[in-house]
Amino acid sequence: MLRVRWLGRVPYAQAHSLQRAMFRATQEHLLLLEHDHVFTMGVRADPAHLLVDPASVGATVARADRGGDITYHGPGQLVGYPILSVPATPGSTPAHVFAVEQVVIDALGTLGIEGAGRLEGYPGVWVGLSEGRPRKIAAVGIRMSRGRTMHGFALNIDPDMAYFSYIVPCGIDEYPVTSVAAEGVSVGMKEAVDAVAQAATATWASQGYERQDIEWPSPRAITPGTRGVRARMERSGISASQRLEITERKPPWLRAPARMGEDYRALRRTMRSLDLVTVCEEAGCPNIFECWAAGTATFMINGENCTRACAFCLVGTAKPAPLDPGEPARVAEAVDKMGLEHAVVTAVARDDLADGGAGAFASTIEAIRARRPSAAVEVLVPDFKGNPDALGIVLAARPDVFNHNLETVARLQRLVRPSASYARSLATLARAKAAGMVTKSGLMVGLGETTEELFGAMADLASVGVDILTVGQYVRPTARHLPVERFWRPEEFAALEEVGRQMGFGHIEAGPLVRSSYHASSSAASAAAATG
Repeated sequence: MLRVRWLGRVPYAQAHSLQRAMFRATQEHLLLLEHDHVFTMGVRADPAHLLVDPASVGATVARADRGGDITYHGPGQLVGYPILSVPATPGSTPAHVFAVEQVVIDALGTLGIEGAGRLEGYPGVWVGLSEGRPRKIAAVGIRMSRGRTMHGFALNIDPDMAYFSYIVPCGIDEYPVTSVAAEGVSVGMKEAVDAVAQAATATWASQGYERQDIEWPSPRAITPGTRGVRARMERSGISASQRLEITERKPPWLRAPARMGEDYRALRRTMRSLDLVTVCEEAGCPNIFECWAAGTATFMINGENCTRACAFCLVGTAKPAPLDPGEPARVAEAVDKMGLEHAVVTAVARDDLADGGAGAFASTIEAIRARRPSAAVEVLVPDFKGNPDALGIVLAARPDVFNHNLETVARLQRLVRPSASYARSLATLARAKAAGMVTKSGLMVGLGETTEELFGAMADLASVGVDILTVGQYVRPTARHLPVERFWRPEEFAALEEVGRQMGFGHIEAGPLVRSSYHASSSAASAAAATG
């Protein structure tokens, strides 16, 4: 099955990490997106073809493991990355290039650009051929290895054409570059994505396809005075009348019994004596009594205030306090006093810090290992705004399990977590997997996703190498948070587990009360056994 994804604006480095992870998998994807201003240099690129200092024009430069010379990517340009399995036979590379070109040619015809075609000796897609004035409208550059493809095409819809004057595009200086807009055809990006998706599925989806888009920006007006979650719901076209009221009685399978026994009280005393915060309390986790009674907890470092305002989360949003340098040692002391063999450490998002709080994660991992060497350490991290250096600090500390939650399907990302990104989260997990981590992620249900969308999100996580997946029911913490669309039944979660096993996850934990750290130790052991 071909999985088509419109990802919106994605920095080049993140998209490349995502591509490389999917390239190592076996699923078929077509990633459609825009980039920030960037000049990419293919394996045979001539450095002399970059005519300016990229920083002077607000761009970056990146080396690309594809064929071809130098090209430009930026806003207003539709980039497509087909990540496919093709027969590794003589002639398969030029055949794939031909197919990529044909997809673009067919899409241009749908958009009203007649006569697009190929120019002998010059890869890419051209217009003006019948006039004898060839103009390049799309660049093509691919990589193929062991029957898998990555990279693809860049179709100029309506980019800032000045950027092509800062390079010798694809090493070709005898013919100009053009765009759909410059050819006198006005189309929006969504219309272009639809045309490319239609042509691509006709070419590559012999086994079927499914498509998911991040939410398209909407000009929809909102009710005056509406703010926060309600405003985002209106802008997304989601009616509050379609959701369950907070007063709606929860089904019996969502009612967790309170077990305030001595083990629970002892752990609570330990936390209070060391002035520690747990996500169990801050996020109102329904499993707190079960987990604390069993002597396990998820420590939340870097303060109690988050710099983001996700529509599902109970953790407070406010200006955070400075980091506490003594916190890692206190977490390690608690882990030791509790006798934990599997410690989970998470944190609020700290976008106010240069490293996003990554250094504190590393310090906490090191402190736990120094105090209790036998304990495995699992981290549940934010996305660090996609900063690879910050992520690298955590990866260098070598946690035993690296967890970052995708949370929801592509379409609902902007509604549920407006400061995050579907592609960024997948790229974060892809980079962790490439660094040799045991990776883990989580999804919520009941937010308005369809079953097909959920399966697609699970497939995307599997394609970037996620080992452990958790899926649980979203429960609205307060009337200010996103409403619940419906409650999933236990048998539906059981079916999700079966689908996850078929997708190849080392372990999947799915259930009404499942949260990111639920059964964390046994999940890690199960995944390790499954992956050998």
